[in-house]
Amino acid sequence: MESIKRYTKIDRANSSENFSIAAMEAIYDERGGATDEPHRHDYYTVLLVKQSQGQHHIDFNQYDLAGQQVFFVAPGQVHQVVEQERSEGFVITFTTDFLVMNAIPLGFIEDLNLFHDYGESPPLQPAATAFEQLLHFAEQMQALMQSDEELMELSLGAYLKLFLIKCKQSCSLHPDESALKFVGGHLVRDFKALVNTHYRQEHAASFYADQLHITADHLNRTIKGAIGKTAKEYIQSRITTEAKRLLCFSGASAKEVGYSLGFSEPSNFSAFFKKCTGLSPSKFMESVQSA
Repeated sequence: MESIKRYTKIDRANSSENFSIAAMEAIYDERGGATDEPHRHDYYTVLLVKQSQGQHHIDFNQYDLAGQQVFFVAPGQVHQVVEQERSEGFVITFTTDFLVMNAIPLGFIEDLNLFHDYGESPPLQPAATAFEQLLHFAEQMQALMQSDEELMELSLGAYLKLFLIKCKQSCSLHPDESALKFVGGHLVRDFKALVNTHYRQEHAASFYADQLHITADHLNRTIKGAIGKTAKEYIQSRITTEAKRLLCFSGASAKEVGYSLGFSEPSNFSAFFKKCTGLSPSKFMESVQSA
């Protein structure tokens, strides 16, 4: 059913490649300034934007490209970079395999809270000194990629970790973030992983609470304190984000999208979608086409 353009490999010429860094200038020149269609990746993407004009569309949110920005795109998110001129900066991509090979736990990425697989993904805008440090790390990674240095991948992993830590240090901390890290971090990660696995079939928070061997009330309190949404709201956001992606890019009807997301009746899907987004599936499509 899904016809959204999907990049499964960082380097199509080398299927074993699990890390890459490229200058935005080089990518622009390679494409001749043409814009790629909306697409998703099976890996993590970071855009370190030194200078640019245009827009970055991420899951139906539009952000202006400017200077001294860092965008984080999680696996599965649909995005598109629309440049009005040749950008300057770097695009960094890496897979979960790269994290494993460099002893970087997936929990480290989750704890950073930089990549979001649904909802808003606004750019990070570090202070000038912090951005210069990020540029330095990116330049070091690019130089390593162009070398035949021994233990190159381990060095890349170390620089990537430093890069992401510096990004995290540039964020304004969520008031509950410290408590989350020490109290609910594992629970939140496990809950998100379960939702990503089962959201097409299971829509009730009670199912996930049972899988985690806790009460629904405990699950809701923990998730609400961590991300500002209840477990039910998180599940609904995950479903509606995927529904929007499929409605826009798969060519499937609202009825087919509803069935693929676990709704036995088209009317149930339409009611759910309208309740969560304020628009019926057909009105949503009209708003996208007229934008």
